[in-house]
Amino acid sequence: MANQAYASVWCRDFPEDQILNRLDMFLATIPFSAARPGIDRITIRAIDASEAPIFEQDFRAMPLEIAGAIDVIRGYVHSDCSYELHCHWDLAIFDPSSAKFALEPRPIEVLCNAPDYDNGLWAENGHFQVCLGFEHLFTGHAGLLGSQRRAGAPAASREEARFLEAMAWPENIERYQEKTRENIRELLDWTQRMAKAVPAERLRLWSEGEEDLEARLDEILAMR
Repeated sequence: MANQAYASVWCRDFPEDQILNRLDMFLATIPFSAARPGIDRITIRAIDASEAPIFEQDFRAMPLEIAGAIDVIRGYVHSDCSYELHCHWDLAIFDPSSAKFALEPRPIEVLCNAPDYDNGLWAENGHFQVCLGFEHLFTGHAGLLGSQRRAGAPAASREEARFLEAMAWPENIERYQEKTRENIRELLDWTQRMAKAVPAERLRLWSEGEEDLEARLDEILAMR
């Protein structure tokens, strides 16, 4: 299973009477997909993740605008709750079969952890945690990008083999570097908006596969 990338945001303070306002401001920073705008699922939990959701609804048939999502959540604002919202943003995706790139909607998941939810889970994961999607959309697939490229390494799967075959053409790897940098810049622009909106005391980018995701992104942006 492919590794995921995340952003965690800790606010300077997060009192119960400000949860809805902070969530509203945070959601306003999301660069929603042009093709799939809006929030298409909301799940609300109380106490901890072992408890059944106290609210769960699929809005894919008619995605909500931010104001609509806030109205749904308004009746469930408590210091021991967690709010999970699903939506999409557009990222550059490479298709090995055509060797072309396209902006495509990719899923993101926003979690808002109130102060007393799951024994203060926010202290480790952040008041806000965003699952940004596959790590390789920002770090490159198969270790091809950055200063320590794994050129010549065997493919780990049939899909990766097709990808590496396409990347054997210099114009494709150059285009791949360019488009991956565009994804990184989109991510960094968004995190800057996150930090200003809430406002943030600390923001961390991390992933399941990179020891230091922020350093890796800086390295790829600096490569020419």
